[in-house]
Amino acid sequence: QTSDYLGFDLVMVNNLPEPSVLLADRGYDADRIRKKMEAREVLTQIPMRKSRRMRVGVDHSLYSLRNLVERCFNKLKNARRVATRYDKTAESFLGFIDITSIRLWLRLLST
Repeated sequence: QTSDYLGFDLVMVNNLPEPSVLLADRGYDADRIRKKMEAREVLTQIPMRKSRRMRVGVDHSLYSLRNLVERCFNKLKNARRVATRYDKTAESFLGFIDITSIRLWLRLLST
């Protein structure tokens, strides 16, 4: 039951392509994260927690794009094998995510 922001440093290592915007939920509202992204010149769009003293605004039209990503994860997890992670190795798990993504894409193209 650890908070999401504790794994932030593992995800945002410097060897990844440089993002221009960070869209995250309230769980990532920490001054440490905001300062790191500001140093990398990344625009952060994170709603503030209710306990935050210094108020920070969010561009809601930009933040609404986060919903697209969340819906994509939801559709991927409709595949039982992805949701329960039956695969033992990371390679086979990522391969099945690829297969599921292709199925979703083909379904979208056929409509």
